Amino acid sequence: MNENAIIERLVNNIIDYTVQTRERVYNNVRQEMVNYYWNVGKMIVEEEQGGDITPEYGRKLYIELSKRLTKKMGKGYSRSNLFNMRNFYITYPIVQTSGQLSWSHYCELIGIKDENERKFYEKEQLIQIGQLEN
Repeated sequence: MNENAIIERLVNNIIDYTVQTRERVYNNVRQEMVNYYWNVGKMIVEEEQGGDITPEYGRKLYIELSKRLTKKMGKGYSRSNLFNMRNFYITYPIVQTSGQLSWSHYCELIGIKDENERKFYEKEQLIQIGQLEN
């Protein structure tokens, strides 16, 4: 085998390995972020259930959380995103994410109130991203 063929094979092997590694890292990060959002939602729900939450206080809670977390942590803590985290925990009380669906997928799914319909669309999304076969 000539030198160029050896180098080309090595380059291709390294590229293949790099692509596979990046995909695993991406999937792990995606899964950890979804787990993170679920846990933040859990903290919010537990605080709401553990305290004397009036509608006025509830509104203020999300506004203040959003302001303070955004100031200290940066983007990602809008009032609507905090509501999504809360609703994610309520909709999926047992987190069983596999890293296959992203946070944006779950945000779409939690808007579907009918459980059977939500499961149908969850399955459809998994098929669409190639994680399930028809």
